[in-house]
Amino acid sequence: MSRLSLNQWTTRRWSVAEAVEGCVRHGVGAIGLWRQDVAAQGLDETVKLVADAGLRVSSLCRGGFLTSGDREALDDNRRAIDEAATLGAACLVMVVGGLPGVTPGEPSPAVDRDLAGARERVAGALAALVPYAAERGVRLALEPLHPMYCADRAVLSTLGQALDLAEPYPAERVGVVVDTFHVWWDPQVLAQIARAGDRIASYQVCDYLHPLPADVLLGRGVMGDGVIDFAPLTRAVAEAGYTGDIEVEIFNADVWATDPDEVLARVKARFAELIEA
Repeated sequence: MSRLSLNQWTTRRWSVAEAVEGCVRHGVGAIGLWRQDVAAQGLDETVKLVADAGLRVSSLCRGGFLTSGDREALDDNRRAIDEAATLGAACLVMVVGGLPGVTPGEPSPAVDRDLAGARERVAGALAALVPYAAERGVRLALEPLHPMYCADRAVLSTLGQALDLAEPYPAERVGVVVDTFHVWWDPQVLAQIARAGDRIASYQVCDYLHPLPADVLLGRGVMGDGVIDFAPLTRAVAEAGYTGDIEVEIFNADVWATDPDEVLARVKARFAELIEA
């Protein structure tokens, strides 16, 4: 369990304080935090809670949503970078955003369908943010999402695309997230993981449920409950040189409705069986 990290949304009912206590209770050494929950707890209080518990912050989620090209988005990302620096997070996860005019979970009456243009704006925003992050010692981690989220959440759909975008920058400044839910389907994923090498900033695991629920955002399951073969992915990440925390991130209504202590106990058992094995 030395590398297991609990992404806070896996036990979404828990506040930051409760999640930290849960990690200590279950012998989990790291936690992935979400900005809105940190804000609710208070940034300084979160820093103290994590430090007193002796936990590592494996990631802060999230920055990104850069496809609109507006200044407000850049300003919010600078705030996210400051928060990641204060927390000592290993990386700031960047979910880059979908097509302008498309809001996740809402009707989209005015869509900008220029996908190539949206990706160009992400590249431009990254160029503006990397120097700011570098000054504060924060590593940005580009996360490609499954193609079904291209319209509303991330115009980066493959690990290869994320690596292309990261390539102009030093690996310690811009890395990538390998999330099993998002990349398992890609026939090039093992080659791209090898290509990523020291750009892997985070390895996140959960399963891909089939059939997906009506809200596809909630189609993540505990490892072993879906269709992903974890062994080749985990082996490829290790062979690429990644030795950091392995974060379990699950969005699932049934999981969220279950006692978080039961969820974490189940996660630990499946982690030992399918990830550490």
